[in-house]
Amino acid sequence: MRRLNLLAALLLTGAAGACAPNPIIARDPVPAPGPEVGYVCDSRPLVLNAFDTKCDPVAREPQVVLRSKG
Repeated sequence: MRRLNLLAALLLTGAAGACAPNPIIARDPVPAPGPEVGYVCDSRPLVLNAFDTKCDPVAREPQVVLRSKG
């Protein structure tokens, strides 16, 4: 009986591995902001090392690249 339980456990483990060969990777459902978005944040201290932070999104100015032929 014990040998039968061990065999069944091995078969179930093998079947579970066949269904999901790749590991499950947790991903953040909210994508990261693009490079054109910036934030201006203001923090103020509260009691017991806590902070109150307010962040406002602002549009960044595009970077200017100057090229000269020489």
